Amino acid sequence: MKYIIEESLGFIINRTNQKLSNYLTRRFKSYDITPEQWGLLNRLWDKDGISQKELSEISIKDQTTITRILDKLERKGLIKRQTSPDDRRSFLIFLTDSGRNLESKLVPIAYEVLDEALQGLSEEEIKQMKFLLNKIFMNVDK
Repeated sequence: MKYIIEESLGFIINRTNQKLSNYLTRRFKSYDITPEQWGLLNRLWDKDGISQKELSEISIKDQTTITRILDKLERKGLIKRQTSPDDRRSFLIFLTDSGRNLESKLVPIAYEVLDEALQGLSEEEIKQMKFLLNKIFMNVDK
């Protein structure tokens, strides 16, 4: 049996993710924010002042990747690191005013991108797709 990669679910998911990521990159370009940076900012808008380790866990990214992204966000003046009062080897990540203010600009753009991407899909189809993708994630996460 021949394996046709274009029909592989992994290929289709990855291709779709790449296309969405590229589109989001273009839409965020004027704010100099990448989708990776957007993901961390989004987590910090929800829960500011968390440790780098916790940010890594909730973002499902390794510590090295998180450090690299945070370095860029810090250089842009969007976050600041503070030594944890509980553990001097650990840093807590806080948004700056500039980082906090980006939320009102970037969130509407993200919604627009999703609305465009999900055109023609019913609410039920979207709900089912999320359910199935989360089920696949849990199967692989075992």
